[in-house]
Formats: sequence, structure tokens, C-alpha cells
Amino acid sequence: MKKILFLILSLALFTSCERKISQYAADKGSANFTTYISVGNSLVAGYADGALYHDGQMYSMPNLIAGQLQLAGGGKFVQPVVQSNYGVAIYPGVTPKLVLGYKTDCQGVTGLAPMLSQGGMDPVAPVGYAVNNLGIPGAKSFHLLVPGYAAMNPYYARFASSMTGAVVGEFSNLHPTFFTLELGDNDVLLYALSGGTTDSITNPATFYFAMKTVLGSLLATGASGVMANIPDITSIPYFTTVPYNGLVIARQSLADSINMAMGLYGLPFHYVPGQNPFLINDPSSPNPYFKVRQMLPGELVLLTVPQDSMKCMGMGIINSQTHLPYPIPDQFVLTAAKVTSIKTATDVFNTIIDTLAANHHVGVVDIEGELNQLSSEPGIIWDGVHLNSTFVSGGAFSLDGVHLTPRGYAIAANAFISAINRQFGSKVPYVDITKYKGVVFP
Repeated sequence: MKKILFLILSLALFTSCERKISQYAADKGSANFTTYISVGNSLVAGYADGALYHDGQMYSMPNLIAGQLQLAGGGKFVQPVVQSNYGVAIYPGVTPKLVLGYKTDCQGVTGLAPMLSQGGMDPVAPVGYAVNNLGIPGAKSFHLLVPGYAAMNPYYARFASSMTGAVVGEFSNLHPTFFTLELGDNDVLLYALSGGTTDSITNPATFYFAMKTVLGSLLATGASGVMANIPDITSIPYFTTVPYNGLVIARQSLADSINMAMGLYGLPFHYVPGQNPFLINDPSSPNPYFKVRQMLPGELVLLTVPQDSMKCMGMGIINSQTHLPYPIPDQFVLTAAKVTSIKTATDVFNTIIDTLAANHHVGVVDIEGELNQLSSEPGIIWDGVHLNSTFVSGGAFSLDGVHLTPRGYAIAANAFISAINRQFGSKVPYVDITKYKGVVFP
């Protein structure tokens, strides 16, 4: 077949230098991209801005990958398309996607902030056709092994071939020749999103068995592919936007009043003008009446903490109505112990992924390294476009602080393509990130 020269991005992954465009000929190498499927969670589905909606799906990571694989012999890539650009009405009370707009806070100050869009959402209904994108929002590793999972997860029910089967049963029916696998994030993320209050981190033995079974089921079809490791989810904007010492005291007289109150309550905390640590719950506090303490460096406040309660009700210091200590509720905080648990589990899970990949000759996509670079200075610079993990302005993360923008998904797609090219000696063209948008401003 005649080789056609394409403009592709020469991706120097995990370096601080600027990434630029170079010329290469598309070549599949030893891979067979005829039928490509992608398996994983919401990051695979194209979830963004707090919802699964049509345009987000069009910029999903595997859809971008599939477009580049088609330049090297890949076939069509079918997604379970959402018709609405506002989201899917999966559960009663589920809200539409977030948009950036002008909002007035409890102090009467108007500024840009994420807010719910106004528009009709798709009802839950089966798509009625086989799909190549098997991304399931909310799925943990072991969920893919559960018979009848479609009855438990409406996102999967939209495209499940059977309401009683397991997700792994879908693989052989699709006859894939190539796969990408990004799974395991939710095994720590859902725990973190709840502040460690309503979920749990997956047991390593369960994680190993689930990942081994999912990967084995993919390889049993005769397909080859690559799988991603898990990033440090505590470095995404959902956990880094509100600083632990974001309590700003404007003047010395106010700090003195707070210090006097703390003394009356028998609490040994000292406050100064400027930034101070927020107050949180601590069951081990020696104080018999107020089980609270100040936050420590490295502890995290979640993006969903009620801002108006902090600004006008005194959350994080002293309640403006009762004048009693008012700690941030547990569901909005990750303590040092919880952060350590998340990081430890992530390291263990990534060791499992590396081991499984090496044992089965599967390429590893270093998503962890890519996020580390986004979270460090100077971030990623691509043909003059500067991207980092800063909320809203960084360009990589969408308005929910967890999922990616089209530009962010393009970065992730190129990380996968880099691993594919390295593993199979292929020359799949990279996605031109400059063609994709970040957060849209009004």
C-alpha cells in the first residue's frame, strides 16, 4: 500500500521541552488495527464537565486514538452516542453538564464559576447496536466481572448486549484485533471523591484478580494492545484547587478575636492575618467538647466544599450564627492518613499493572507520568500552547475537576499512541493538540 506522509506530533513524553510537529509516514508496524476496542471507565467514555454528553464523547480519548489508527489501517470506531449536549438522565436528580458562567456568591460578588447548563438531557435507553467504546462511568476493576452489571450501572445498560452477562463477555463478541485498557482509577478515586466516607479502596488481591481476568479476556480474543497505569489522583484539580490554608484573615483585630474565642473553647490554635489552615474534625483531639484541629500541609480540601458556607457561615473556623467551632465536614476533606492510603494503593496497583503487562507482552501507557508533568512547572507546552493542571485556566481539566477537556483527552490519546508506537514498531500519527479546545469561556 502506498504510504502517505502525514503531519504528526513528535511526542517527547515526560520531558519539559516543547513538543512540536514533524513529518512521518503512517505505518501499523506489527499491530493490526482493523477492529479496535477501548475498555475502561469514565475517562474512556468521554465523560467531561460532570456529565456524559454528545460533544464530550466526540472528543473521547479512544475516539481520538481511533481517528489516528485509521491512518494506519484501522477500521470504524462506534460509540454509544448520547444525542443531547447536556447529558444523560441516568438517575433521578442527575444534573446536566457544567458550563462556565457568571455567578453571584453570598457576599454579593459576581465572578466566573462552574454552573449547571440549561437544556434537556437524554432519557436512559439502549442504543441498540454494538459499540467499540466500552467505557463505563463509575466502573471499578472488578465490576467488569460481575454478571448482571448492566442492572447496576445504567451507563453500561445503554450498550450492554446482555442484561445478565458480565462486561468481559462483550470482548469476544466484538472480535477485536487491537485494544486499549484504562481501568483501575475508580478503585481509588471513588473513595477519594467521598472524602473517604462512603466508599473504600479496592483490596489489592481483588484488584490483581480483576485486572488479570480483564486483560486475559482481551488477549483470549487474539487481540494485542496496551494498558494504562493509574495517575496520582490527589494531584488533579478536584483536590488541589482549594488550599489547606485557604482561610484568609483580613486584619489583626479579627485574628485576635478568633484567638480569644479559641482560648475560651480550650483549643490551642493561633491565627494570624493572611492565610491560615482550615479547621477540620479530629476524633483524637484531647479537647472533651470540640473534636477539631487545624489542617496540615499535604491534606486536601475537595473542590465540592460549599463555598458560600465558608465565605458567609464560617465553615472552616467559627460558625457565624452559633459562634462555635465549625469544622469542614469529613466528606469534603482528605486527611494525611487518607492521602497516604490513596498513594500507597496507587503504587501497589501500578506495580500489579506493570507486572501483568510484562508477563503478557502488553505495552504500558504512563498516564501517571503525563499527569505528573501537567502538575509540575512548566506543565506541557505544545506548539506554543501551554497546558497544566490548574483548574479552569490550565486547559487540560474540565469543569468537574476530574475529567479532561478535549485538549486534555488529546494529551492522553497521544500518550497511548506513543506507547503503541513503542510496543509495536508502528508509526501512528499523533493528535494535533492545538486543534482542540480547553475550557470554554463565556
